[in-house]
Amino acid sequence: MMKLLASGKRLDGRGLLDYREIKIENGVVEKAEGSALVSMGNTKVLVGVKIETGQPYPDLPNQGALTVNAEFVPLAYRYFEPGPPDENSIELARLVDRGIRESKTIDMEKLVIIPGKEVYVVFVDVYILDHDGNLVDAAGLAAISAILNAKLPVYRVKENGEVIKMDEYVPLPVQNCPIPVTMVKIDDKILVDPTLDEENMASAKLTITLTKNGEICAMQKSGLGAFTLDEIVEAQKIARKKSSEIREKFFREWC
Repeated sequence: MMKLLASGKRLDGRGLLDYREIKIENGVVEKAEGSALVSMGNTKVLVGVKIETGQPYPDLPNQGALTVNAEFVPLAYRYFEPGPPDENSIELARLVDRGIRESKTIDMEKLVIIPGKEVYVVFVDVYILDHDGNLVDAAGLAAISAILNAKLPVYRVKENGEVIKMDEYVPLPVQNCPIPVTMVKIDDKILVDPTLDEENMASAKLTITLTKNGEICAMQKSGLGAFTLDEIVEAQKIARKKSSEIREKFFREWC
């Protein structure tokens, strides 16, 4: 592999900065308000969006609520085990949540039914179906795809304060489109969209999530190795270019 990397190639034939083939299928879960299945090479992630009503967070009485959960299905990878969420699934959910929340993807102030009392609660559930590397990008793309095609059930408030669900749906109030771009460092090379084998060889991993305006809304580094300042600057340039390409190809009509 090291000889290939030195020549600018990878085991699967890609260049160092190339993504695997990305496929996005929307509306794959009939009973969800929104859903998407993303395939990134052999990595497959399903996201479902459910929307219910509930009480707002005490410190955000005039905003809706967002909850992101991730589940690693045991059949996706030999080391995934059934049971409560482990640190890997919690970390993935946190990264997806941060990209959505910090970019203000959803206008949460428009998800209020009764200020301080009842709001919409958006549940984003991430399911890892097949793990061959770069779960963050696949999960992030599936989450934003599911949010973009989600339908918000309409509720009306009667004069007596009773909340009635109508037989009517409208799109979620979406105002941004965050795209995560993950890179790893192997020796002195930066690789985009690492496979599982490449992640296992890497000394460090960096995910940069960017808004539709090219602003960084989330950044996460993992691994025992380090990126130099010059490498981080270069990684930001790569992430801007790649996120723009993905947005243009898959989300042009929305953002």
